[in-house]
Amino acid sequence: MAAGQSRKISAAAARLILGNRSQCLLRNFQISRLNAESVVIVVCVWIIWDDVNLWKLVEMATQPPQPKTCGSTDGPPVTASRIQLKDGRYLAYQEYGVPKDKAKHKIVFIHGFDCCRHDVSAITAYLSPDIVESQGVYIVSFDRPGYGESDPHPTQTVKSLAFDIEELADQLGLGSKFYVVGFSIGGQIVWRCLKLAGAALIAPVVNYWWPGIPSNMSEEAYKQHLVQDQWAIRVVHYLPWLNYWWNTQKLFPGLSLIAHSPKVLSRQDMELITRIFSIREAYQAQVRQQGEFESLHRDLAISFGTWEFDPTDLKNPFSENEGSVHLWQGDEDLLVPVKIQRHIARQLPWIHYHEVPVLVICFRLQMGLLTQSYLHF
Repeated sequence: MAAGQSRKISAAAARLILGNRSQCLLRNFQISRLNAESVVIVVCVWIIWDDVNLWKLVEMATQPPQPKTCGSTDGPPVTASRIQLKDGRYLAYQEYGVPKDKAKHKIVFIHGFDCCRHDVSAITAYLSPDIVESQGVYIVSFDRPGYGESDPHPTQTVKSLAFDIEELADQLGLGSKFYVVGFSIGGQIVWRCLKLAGAALIAPVVNYWWPGIPSNMSEEAYKQHLVQDQWAIRVVHYLPWLNYWWNTQKLFPGLSLIAHSPKVLSRQDMELITRIFSIREAYQAQVRQQGEFESLHRDLAISFGTWEFDPTDLKNPFSENEGSVHLWQGDEDLLVPVKIQRHIARQLPWIHYHEVPVLVICFRLQMGLLTQSYLHF
């Protein structure tokens, strides 16, 4: 064919060529589409798989381990006297003082946070034997659920703890005329045990969400805590399912008391802490032996969770003066705000409020005052 001369293509040939090219383009498009869909499917599967694994990680991080129940195959041995409650749980206890049948003052002692039944020794070690004998003092101290050698109680509340105390008293034959003395979180539980012979609350922990506490007062007292403790309290109140994770993770500091941080102790506390540790040395390992979640973390959930009643609304259980309720508070306590205790005392004028010019740990060792709280009902 001569140069520059155009080549004519028949209509049939054109259709054939275009058809082949169209099929080629269509095949390429289909392959590209298949690749894109494959990528989308792979990405979706990866996301789902990643979410499943992420959820597993979240579940593992927030799910506490099984408690090492005393007397179980892999748990600590049982060494304490125990009673079996109606629901099958065991409650460990120890007794001090004169025999029950000769006692004039029968006292149930409720220990505080990160403590156990043996912490009644902080009282009994400084209680004069002469007073015990002459006044006929009998004291029973017990491990709250999950502490020491008492079985954990996964659904425990302030109300259930009060029932535990009632059942303990019934099985030990204390009758209805006994006293309850609670320290710290143990004191908080006493709010549910007032209808007895009498009660003493020693630096009881307060819940910042009790409706009867003015919000500005509650907020001010709350902010007096260390920042790490503010977060720990906030988490357990608003996100209770993160309670275990928050106090075991290493990204942020958890509750200072769990780590035995000296940041919450004053100079007076520091001077006495060695003395307290020497008293507790023999039994310190027993306190958390069933697991920190069933003891410490559950304490936080009860203390700062949503309560089923407001202590500031309580009525006088001794309208005929047949008994009395005493609340003792150190005026410089760094853990329990004195301002809120004063407010509660104003709201409940039938409370005998005693404010002493020492911190809570110092106050704890002022046994003359504690003896008065036992016998001054």
